[in-house]
Amino acid sequence: MASKKKLTLYFPENLVNETKREALRHDRSMSWIIEMAWRIAREQIESMPGVVELQEGNWEGAAE
Repeated sequence: MASKKKLTLYFPENLVNETKREALRHDRSMSWIIEMAWRIAREQIESMPGVVELQEGNWEGAAE
């Protein structure tokens, strides 16, 4: 089993409320919802340029 670590994150109130509703709907914890969202979105997020890439113009999708 993976080790667990407590972490405090700050989200806008509307996002917290939406996450709570989904957690209730799935009968899961908010942590589980956030973890699943990350797993689903990981590839898309990793394909986004970082700050350095944008500053250097080394990303083909950056505005010209």
